[in-house]
Amino acid sequence: MLLPDWSVLNAGIDWLANGLWNLSWWEIVLYTLATTHITIASVTIYLHRHQAHRALDLHAIPAHFFRFWLWLATGQVTKEWVSIHRKHHAKCETIDDPHSPQAHGIKKVFWQGAELYRAESKNQETLSKYSQGCPNDWLERNLYTRYSWQGVGLMMIIDLALFGAIGLTVWAVQMVWIPFWAAGVVNGVGHFWGYRNFEAPDASTNVSPWGIIIGGEELHNNHHTYPTSAKFSVKPYEFDIGWGYIRLLEKAGLARVKKTVPRLQLGAIQPVANEKTLEALIAHRYEVMAGYARDLRRACKAEIAALKARQGDVSELESARRWLHRDADKVPAGAVPQLAQARAAHPVLDKMVTMREELRQLWLNTSQSREQLAADLAAWCHRAEESGIAALREFSIKLRAVRA
Repeated sequence: MLLPDWSVLNAGIDWLANGLWNLSWWEIVLYTLATTHITIASVTIYLHRHQAHRALDLHAIPAHFFRFWLWLATGQVTKEWVSIHRKHHAKCETIDDPHSPQAHGIKKVFWQGAELYRAESKNQETLSKYSQGCPNDWLERNLYTRYSWQGVGLMMIIDLALFGAIGLTVWAVQMVWIPFWAAGVVNGVGHFWGYRNFEAPDASTNVSPWGIIIGGEELHNNHHTYPTSAKFSVKPYEFDIGWGYIRLLEKAGLARVKKTVPRLQLGAIQPVANEKTLEALIAHRYEVMAGYARDLRRACKAEIAALKARQGDVSELESARRWLHRDADKVPAGAVPQLAQARAAHPVLDKMVTMREELRQLWLNTSQSREQLAADLAAWCHRAEESGIAALREFSIKLRAVRA
């Protein structure tokens, strides 16, 4: 009868219990959070900002590291991710958008975002149309694409070796991190709930002003407004940790930022708005309209205060105030009657909403000549300054000072 080799058995049991590193539970948690954060950084810096939008150039060293890490941690093929994301921007909020909660429903995108990705990755038309510029070297063809699932298998072996049986849990967390946070939260919640700095032509929202957990991807409305910017934070209170990493890479000579959010410049106030004013307005239209929205909210707040002073009913205006600065096609059908009643009862707000739409038409109207649009802008400024509404007058004067 053969007796077991107790030393080998004990070593096996010890490995199952502790792995090679024999870490405490909190050290394993820290390791898991660190590795998942590296995965998030790889997605936002390499796949998203570098590959999909060309917002920065990366040196070969970080580029190859990110590619290898993504192979280990996600099995994601660069060509597929980039193609699907570019199509998302091109077809945003339509039935052709691969993962829009407006088209597919928030429940489906949040819980089945990864499945939507996998389904779209089989669409050869998408891959051929939107994959320009993606890496196609020997490594990409013969390792990362050909053996995409073997990377995550290798990660599982590494986790088991380092931590023993608990390594399976570590691996599972690593595997669900991107499907949950990127496919579910960013693509789902980021087009359904949150705050908006800019009236981008889609439903994108900022999930949080502090972009840490998802590497800055929380600032999704900012990104959709300026998709080719390497920096996602815009407001002073916003933080984009991905941008911090990019700046560190840039200081080390391993990255070169190509584009960030354009800043609105103010010069001398022009006597009359001209073609240069029009050019600056169109170039900075989102920031200009965000300023108009702030003025509109202040005017609404003043109207509410005046109503309260007269002991009037403010419920109708309170209900409509969140929609006053939104484009008409972004106002839900249920809010339209309330908005119409509020505007009818408050001529100042009605005038500001009307003139907001007239101003927006200057860049939506593509049939007019440059000279005619400049004349229309000058006429708009004249009407604003003669309206008797202080907010409109001040906005118009500032508008005549903008420059590209």
